[in-house]
Amino acid sequence: MVQQHIMANNRRRSLSIFRQKQDVPQRSLTPTSSTQKHEGETLTASACQHEQAWPKPRPRTLQKGNRTSVFGSFWSLPSLDADERTALALSESKASSIHDEVDANGKPGSLGRTVLHFGEAQAASAHVFRKKSFFLVLTETHLIRFRSQTKAAEMFASVPATMSRTSSRMSVSSYSEIQMTTHQDMAHGIPLHNIIAVYRLDDGRPFFTVEIAHYDDRTQRAAAMHMHFQEPSEADSWILAVRSTAKLSRGPDARSISQNTLDYAVTAIEKADDYDPDHFHVFRAVQKSSSKGHGRTSSDDLAKLSTSFVILVVGLQRVHLLPVPRGGHRSSSSSLNELDSHSSHGIVALAAMKLQADDDSFSLVFKTPLRDPYKLHLASSESLEVALQLMYASEFLRPEWIRQPGLFDIPGDLDDQLPSPPCSQDDYAGFDKTLMAYSAAYDVNASRICYTVDHTAEDGPKFQLLPPVGLQSYSATELLAVFRSLRYNESFGSISFANIDLYPLLYLYDVHGTDIDSLTTRSGRATNLTSHHGLPVLCQEVRGLALKSRKLRRLDFSACFPGLSQGNEERESCCIPEALGPLCKKSLTNVDWIVLSGVLLADTDLNFLVDAASERRCHFRALELGQCGLSVHDIDVLLSAAAVQENTMEVIDISGVQGRFSPELFQRQIGAFTHIRRLNLTRVQKTAGPEPLVPPEVLMTWRLESFHISQTTLNELTVESIAAYLRCPRSGLLRELHLDQCGLSGRDLAVFFRAMTRTPGQGRRMHVSASENRLRLGISKLSEAIKENYGPSSLTMRMLDFEKEQQFRELIEALTWNTSLRSLDISRASLPYDASTETSEALKTMFATNSALEELDMSGEQAHLDSTRFGIGLNIALRGLEGNRTLQRLRIEHQSLGPQGASTLADVLGKNECLQEIYCEHNGINLQSFTVLVNAVEKNKTLQFLPTMDVERDRSMDRVLQEIDAMERGQSPRSPKVGIKKSLTGALTVPRLGHRKAASSSSAGSTDPQDAAMALSAIDEKWNVQTSRLQKYLYRNYCLVNGFPWIDEEANQVVNKRPGTASSMQKAVEQELAEVKSQAKMIFRRLNRNSEQQASIDSGQYALHYFIQDSVCFLVICDRSYPRKLAFTYLSDLAQEFTTIYPSGQYLSATLRPYAFVEFDTFIQRTKKTYQDARASSNLDKLNNELKDVTKVMTKNIEDLLYRGDSLERMGEMSGRLREDSKKYRKAAVRINWDLLLKQYGPFAGLGLLILVFLWWRFF
Repeated sequence: MVQQHIMANNRRRSLSIFRQKQDVPQRSLTPTSSTQKHEGETLTASACQHEQAWPKPRPRTLQKGNRTSVFGSFWSLPSLDADERTALALSESKASSIHDEVDANGKPGSLGRTVLHFGEAQAASAHVFRKKSFFLVLTETHLIRFRSQTKAAEMFASVPATMSRTSSRMSVSSYSEIQMTTHQDMAHGIPLHNIIAVYRLDDGRPFFTVEIAHYDDRTQRAAAMHMHFQEPSEADSWILAVRSTAKLSRGPDARSISQNTLDYAVTAIEKADDYDPDHFHVFRAVQKSSSKGHGRTSSDDLAKLSTSFVILVVGLQRVHLLPVPRGGHRSSSSSLNELDSHSSHGIVALAAMKLQADDDSFSLVFKTPLRDPYKLHLASSESLEVALQLMYASEFLRPEWIRQPGLFDIPGDLDDQLPSPPCSQDDYAGFDKTLMAYSAAYDVNASRICYTVDHTAEDGPKFQLLPPVGLQSYSATELLAVFRSLRYNESFGSISFANIDLYPLLYLYDVHGTDIDSLTTRSGRATNLTSHHGLPVLCQEVRGLALKSRKLRRLDFSACFPGLSQGNEERESCCIPEALGPLCKKSLTNVDWIVLSGVLLADTDLNFLVDAASERRCHFRALELGQCGLSVHDIDVLLSAAAVQENTMEVIDISGVQGRFSPELFQRQIGAFTHIRRLNLTRVQKTAGPEPLVPPEVLMTWRLESFHISQTTLNELTVESIAAYLRCPRSGLLRELHLDQCGLSGRDLAVFFRAMTRTPGQGRRMHVSASENRLRLGISKLSEAIKENYGPSSLTMRMLDFEKEQQFRELIEALTWNTSLRSLDISRASLPYDASTETSEALKTMFATNSALEELDMSGEQAHLDSTRFGIGLNIALRGLEGNRTLQRLRIEHQSLGPQGASTLADVLGKNECLQEIYCEHNGINLQSFTVLVNAVEKNKTLQFLPTMDVERDRSMDRVLQEIDAMERGQSPRSPKVGIKKSLTGALTVPRLGHRKAASSSSAGSTDPQDAAMALSAIDEKWNVQTSRLQKYLYRNYCLVNGFPWIDEEANQVVNKRPGTASSMQKAVEQELAEVKSQAKMIFRRLNRNSEQQASIDSGQYALHYFIQDSVCFLVICDRSYPRKLAFTYLSDLAQEFTTIYPSGQYLSATLRPYAFVEFDTFIQRTKKTYQDARASSNLDKLNNELKDVTKVMTKNIEDLLYRGDSLERMGEMSGRLREDSKKYRKAAVRINWDLLLKQYGPFAGLGLLILVFLWWRFF
């Protein structure tokens, strides 16, 4: 507690209106002299082992004595100086210091038995002549403050009554968050086991200050004491005495923290999602203020230098600073800088830590990228334990880091006490754990980061960063979290950022500090690279990846910078060659495979690559520079410089080079690399001439595994060169041959097929892609080669354009007898018109007969200007799959299968037992058709993939919205589309329809937005139900195919929920009937003059039929099995009788009263009995005959209506295609007519023309 200036007179002493009146003799303001310093500062090693249990002192409010009047001392308040008034303002009326300090007037020994340290003190004040003297005594259990030495001597015999004055002086001031008492005659003691920290305080004053912070966990009261010294040795002696004695006083229970405090900390950490019982450490600490006061010393300075009492929690990923929990009678003292909110800092962001050896203070510096370092000045008696836990947590979160990036200034023996983190059992050396830690430190959402690991990839395992969850690309901090998590991790041999936008890091500079960890290799050797500090963050992170992993061999940055300028002048640098080139040149990294395909390279990038490639010890294995905007000259320079890598170069990708190569120069340069495994010459052109692009003698030197020469015109010599290489045994390792858009004919491809086949009748294990070629030319040769089993095992021929249907049929017949093709892609094939019956039957035969195909892609294409599909005949052809036993994966997208195709697929799934995956999106499959497919999957036990038709689902919802918008615009009800809209409106206005709902028509006018939303919600819910069913059945099949156990829990729940008694059955029936009645009421509210005159609506096991006549609606609810015609006959009888009894003026009157026609119920009941049993009514035949003139009832459900819209749209599309075809036929007819005319009259016209020429030449 802060002891302020106590005046000798009674008037000043009675100022406080909240303290008790005490009779204390007057004392002089002059402090008494002290004894020799050696007597007061002797430390006794022995301490009292047990403290007597005395009764708790009575609170001050219960002490006997008269209370001071609360009005008598107000007059003296103006006579106080500023400091005294401030102290009074900071005091509290009801709290007492006795709650956190022990009363010295208790039993002897309650404050300790052995005096270890004592000395005279002086109160701090701005007025020199008003200082008061106090006395401090340190025992083995308490630090006690007395008003005078005499009081201390009365309690402790070892303290002399008087002391000689010395030059050494100390002054004591204290503050507490509960009260700052200005007058106190009693002594108070601070229990040593409550002391949190003892440390120096740099307050800018001309003497040395020591602060002692203490906290009572039981009462949740915190306070601090300032001790000022003229000499540093005095401060050191008191720090040593208090720290050592407090440590002895705490004993083995030094870490005891109350359960309430632990619960409080757990709640706060769980809210921050950082709680883990195995990584949860709580410490009591103080956070020191960094402000320094200068000039006049007053009580205002105490507020500036106030201490925040915090609970320091080391969680799983963060360091948390929590404000101390408050007790039930907390004070409102403003002398403490309370933490307004919970603050936390990432452990992996810890950049520096410094511990003071001679006191309890320590500092933590946290540095996150692109931000200023944040420094925390803390103090705790457990500072060593805090440092140990932080170092342990840092190593636990980064198990692969050989050296932690932080600068730790700690005692040397602390490293020996650091326990080793447990061996990480996580996948990929705890990468997920490290990524989560960096995400928490950088305040990013780790759930957005997606990646995959490919163990089968070359130089694997391969880490592949995937696009983030959501529409936005990765932010700079998210990318930095990934880069830092990958550093030092040797679980991956390849790291790929392909198709990930790294542009946010390209021109990002951290002006607040450089990443010093990227300046050294993994072993700690300095790189000695200049200008590293001026590089962008991306360069530093890439260097960190390459330097810190010995296993990393490949880095893929394909298409990572879509934001780079496309211009040829002043092209921006991507910085990747600048980051990796110097490292490769100096052999500071094992990365020798750099992929930059799709990245526009600037001149500076090319210079770094050339400089690195010209160094032999660089040992490059690949140059993948496809689509980099390089010219022929750039490639010439690069290949010439990389000639020294001829023994290690395995892959060259120069696709998309701008310009034309000279065949002689290109053959000489490319032929220098004799160990090429992969060669990509896509869009590489040569100068005019008959020479081949790559001659056979050059090809014969390679053992290629992959050869890409697409979009390159292949002349006759080049075709022969490739065919010769395919015949050569050195091509035995070739697995991929890409010949797309090369101008090949079917004859050329047949030559390749026959050349690559080693054993006649057995296909070669290879994938050949020959899309967008002129294969219709010589298609017979190609079909013959396929029929004879020449060619690869996998073939892609997309976008085949057949001029005649016979050509396509010939190819299909060849596939029927082929036994070598395992995978075939003929998607986007174009026929002159829809497939005929003969072609459809050929397809059906191929599906049923072929015993080799495992994958087949026959998808079409739908574009704005053109579409390619086989037509409705494909539905017939799919029937052949019922007997197929080899096809496992089928793609038939964009073929407009519609409901009929979906029904065909459902029948196929009912009989086929080998199909595992079917891709059939973009086929106009509506909800009803999708339900049919799901029902078929329920019976199938092998299918493991079927799309959820999200595209069709969105189209259906959009179509409903369009219909509703059209109705709201009030279009004419006579148009055909409006008829659909009317029917749709009738269906949508009835909520909660059953599984087989039939919709009636309603108004074409305005639709209630709430009803529209209900209808959309009902449709969406049905899609969700079917999607859920599909996922369940697919998962069931997956478990069955792979031998995993599977239990249908939903089926068990349905069985358990079935009603077991007749009463429960009756309740279920009544409930369903009540729902139908509510639907009937809604129908009444929605009907108007534009509604259909009669309609039926199916709802569960009931049907609603209504009939409108003369503005009166007659409605009946009956079982679905009841004949509709009889129901409408019944309603017609009711209408006829009603109009006969009641004239129109009566029931259309505006003054009509409720229940005006209640007597009509008699006729209703009598007629109801007549129609109760449809079979017992003998006269119903006559009534049925009269139904011939009744308007046809519109009974359609929502899905049928949507399909009807689809059918109309499909008819529109078909009519459009017919219109286009008719134009083609007209042009063809005109051409045929001209040909006929030429054949008939051409010879005569030619002969006449010759005669005229001869006559003109002869006579003129």
